[in-house]
Amino acid sequence: MNTAELLEDGYGRIKEAVHEAVEGLTADELADRLDPAANSVGWLVWHLTRVQDDHVAGVAGRPQTWTQEGWDERFDLPFDSSEIGYGQSSHQVGEVTVASGDLLTGYYDAVHEQTLAFLRGLTDADLDRIVDRRWSPPVTLGVRLLSVVNDDLQHAGQAAFLRGHLLRRRG
Repeated sequence: MNTAELLEDGYGRIKEAVHEAVEGLTADELADRLDPAANSVGWLVWHLTRVQDDHVAGVAGRPQTWTQEGWDERFDLPFDSSEIGYGQSSHQVGEVTVASGDLLTGYYDAVHEQTLAFLRGLTDADLDRIVDRRWSPPVTLGVRLLSVVNDDLQHAGQAAFLRGHLLRRRG
């Protein structure tokens, strides 16, 4: 297994977790929050997908799938299309509602395919490229890609927890 294949496996685990967390939930369940200040399954999956789309598009030097393929229009959210959810208020989190799980997983799958296309072209030497000098030490491509895997898997785990709670309530 080479580095690109290892990263593909990591991103593949995110896709599995996203689909498992969303499968069979209604639009109301996707928007449901345990508390008015908590995140919903819909927000968590939208956010993790936006982060992956934003970060991978940035290092790949390509437009984001969100705007390039019109997902921003399909979701029709009440904030700027550059929004990825980082630092959103509780009110803004509540504004992320989706018509169906298929919309969420459709967007995730489109981003996943773009991510895989980028990863398949990587060599080990590419991972040392500096992609963000705002940090000390500067962030390399390898660190950025692993950071996205880590962040996305944490959010997918939170969505899975919420799914379990919702299904238990459903009976």
